[in-house]
Amino acid sequence: MKTILELPAMYGDHHVTEVRHILLGLDGVKDVYASSGFRVVEIEHNSKEITKEAILTKLEEAGYAEDLSLPQELDIPANEAREKAFFRRTSAYAQTKNVIGFEQDVRYEGRAQWPCPGMGLLDVAVTQTEEVNNG
Repeated sequence: MKTILELPAMYGDHHVTEVRHILLGLDGVKDVYASSGFRVVEIEHNSKEITKEAILTKLEEAGYAEDLSLPQELDIPANEAREKAFFRRTSAYAQTKNVIGFEQDVRYEGRAQWPCPGMGLLDVAVTQTEEVNNG
């Protein structure tokens, strides 16, 4: 049986690798084709060994089946907003001539980076200890 699922949070090749790793580790899954460009995964599996719902549950646990929540800019100036607003900054440098850069400071629920399903956080304490021991 073939099952096709949309995975909104599978937006890079490193996600494809992780999704394939997750799915190919399940009993009954025979083959997996995953596309980060289309955010779709096609799974060939034995429906007697594993159901579509079980596959989807496993992908939901890893964070791949939910929509990415991206902050939206308001259509009014940030200093006039009554709710949390995102400030966009512009910059121009002599070296880049007629190019103007735009920057926006976005923090997703207090995190410094966007969430990346399938990838855990680095343990800074372990990393620093390894540097001391190796360096």
